[in-house]
Amino acid sequence: MPAPHPHSHSHDHGHAHAHSHGPATPHPAQAAPWSILRMTLLSRLGAALLVSAGLWAVVLVAMR
Repeated sequence: MPAPHPHSHSHDHGHAHAHSHGPATPHPAQAAPWSILRMTLLSRLGAALLVSAGLWAVVLVAMR
């Protein structure tokens, strides 16, 4: 017969989570300072062109 254990078998590690919610209740939407979805078509094309030019600049400098 095993001897009784004086300690608890609880697995509580003493840390608390700030909040809890289930997968059916996602976080509420937060206001974004900008959104690509709210940009006009010309603005999106301009941004894509700038990003593309920047990436090509990196490639060309790396090939030097």
